Amino acid sequence: MDLEFCLPAGQAGIYFEFYALNFGFIVKEKAMGKIGIIGGSGLYQIEGIKNVKKVALTTPFGRPSGEFILGKLKGKEVVFLPRHDVGHRIPPSHINYRANIFGMKKLGVDRIISVSACGSLKEELKPLDFVVIDQFVDRTNYARDMSFFDKMVAHIEFAHPVCQVLSAAVYKAAKSLDGVTVHNGGTYINMEGPAFSTQAESNLYRSWGMDVIGMTNFAEAKLAREAEICFSTLAAVTDYDCWHPQHQSVTIDMVIKNLLKNVQNAKRIIVEAIEGVPSERNCSCKDALKHAIITDKKLIPAKAKKDLEIIIGKYIK
Repeated sequence: MDLEFCLPAGQAGIYFEFYALNFGFIVKEKAMGKIGIIGGSGLYQIEGIKNVKKVALTTPFGRPSGEFILGKLKGKEVVFLPRHDVGHRIPPSHINYRANIFGMKKLGVDRIISVSACGSLKEELKPLDFVVIDQFVDRTNYARDMSFFDKMVAHIEFAHPVCQVLSAAVYKAAKSLDGVTVHNGGTYINMEGPAFSTQAESNLYRSWGMDVIGMTNFAEAKLAREAEICFSTLAAVTDYDCWHPQHQSVTIDMVIKNLLKNVQNAKRIIVEAIEGVPSERNCSCKDALKHAIITDKKLIPAKAKKDLEIIIGKYIK
């Protein structure tokens, strides 16, 4: 038997290819990529990560929110990043979403579970419940950078903005745990912030059929798709926004109080979900750019090709 190990240039650590020549057959296997975890308000660390290593990165889009925490959780390689940084110092509108997702890609992440504190816009979605999101509506009016492609044109398919396979694993994990109430599917409306909604806005979003409201996840989902990373949002309900006549309007004290109550459950769900994530990706997320790039390859600036090599390299040389 002849064995050969190959580490593609510029992608060492992201994956390896193992070829085994035996009885005339060539077997090609890819190592499982790392699982990214993005923590929201109140979730700044995850206990149980072993072989911890902190990594500070720069990207073509600037600096990420903070240091990435690498290690192993339940035997799988993970990369953790608190989106507001430790101490919650970055407001939603000023998070460098492109640098955060690019950094995840650079570190070999091919799946991201993103935890987000949200307000509920429906009676049945109670504070301390969780919702595994399946749709988004953007109300930020594109006030933040949400695409890697400002020097070329790429139209990704985004009808289904989360990975159905990864989201199924997250939902199954949450459903299996005692003391956790989880809802499968829901639409997340992404407001600009940092102020909470007016009552008129809250009632308008309810009339549209929205389920939860938050300030961060649309950009992450969109950029993850451009980077061909599977993405799933675990929304932690903290309040009823300001529409509910029998409940106090949302305040930051209320959000933090309820989130701290539920943060241990969020961590339990993440750990359980990581165990259930399949080793191979058979979803369409991994090929999201296959037919998306429409700019003539000869007209793409050399710097853009170099900067985006880890994202477009398998399509544009």
